Amino acid sequence: MAPSRILLTGANGFLGAHILRQLLPRPGVFVRAVVRSQAKVEAVTQDFSGFSNIDFAIVPDITAPQAFDDALSKTDVPFDAVIHTASPFLYSAVTGNRDFLDPAVKGTTEMLKAVQAVAPSVKRVVITSSFAAVGDLAHMDKMAGSRYTEADWNPVTWEEALAGDMNTAYQGSKKFAEEAAWKFVEEEKPGFDIVTLCPPMIYGPLEHTVTKTSDLNQSTARIYYFFMAGKADAPLPEDSLYLYADPREVATAHISALYTPEASNQRFIICAGQVPSQSISDILRARFPELEERTPMGKPGVSSLSGEPYSASSEKAEKVLGIKFRPLEETVIDLGKQLLAIEKAEKSTVVA
Repeated sequence: MAPSRILLTGANGFLGAHILRQLLPRPGVFVRAVVRSQAKVEAVTQDFSGFSNIDFAIVPDITAPQAFDDALSKTDVPFDAVIHTASPFLYSAVTGNRDFLDPAVKGTTEMLKAVQAVAPSVKRVVITSSFAAVGDLAHMDKMAGSRYTEADWNPVTWEEALAGDMNTAYQGSKKFAEEAAWKFVEEEKPGFDIVTLCPPMIYGPLEHTVTKTSDLNQSTARIYYFFMAGKADAPLPEDSLYLYADPREVATAHISALYTPEASNQRFIICAGQVPSQSISDILRARFPELEERTPMGKPGVSSLSGEPYSASSEKAEKVLGIKFRPLEETVIDLGKQLLAIEKAEKSTVVA
């Protein structure tokens, strides 16, 4: 029987809003959106005001013991599925490496414990992991020429994540959180299965309201500040993690993972392909004349990737989940239009 009562964590986030936009119109579906505060309830309510098949649970700290118990159990009709996208930390608020590691694991395991303890009706939990759990992003020189699949895991150890820089700690946190989920299923043998999804950088338009460029999520802010708020003669942003997915496809993958029996206890990479900085620049400069003096020019038409670029396979997601990826141009143009509109509205507010 297809899931109809779904708990969604991180519902007010960049990805969560896209999942809501695709879930809520489905016939017979009801979603309980988990957010951190009443202010987030009001924001999501405004963005999705046309839907009555949604209610809310406020969970200020998803790492706290029994954090999700009330959200899952206080309901007239039991839930049958969970989509867990919430992140337990804000990158900007982290003061040390352990601030990444412990909360990431607890944010996942507390959800799984709650489902097992108070929501036996739940049959599947879909978890947002990351390509950071797949590739060795702390040693990108070692990634050259590799084509990653779901069989690959970031080799970073807990000790290395504690001792390394914050990026290494963040990447480790994604690996250890996903590993904890698989360990839970293996050891506890709960009455539900899981699906984990591992997207790289997520670039594309917003589904939640943002009125200030300073409030953009991390990946979107990278596009705005590095590609749309500079100068034509500035150097191109460094190509580091140059794999990407559009949030619309990532959201579709989460929903398909709920409804596809063959996805049971499977891991999926969701990657549309490589996205060199030069390609982003070329698309923006060609489509938006107002950005010609603000977007780094680089060497138009020449890939900015050097050496043997690494890649990732989404063949499994395409075959099992039915994912089809839109062209990069559509992703960049849709986002560019939106960012320019946000910028224009923000400037007009300041002038007024």
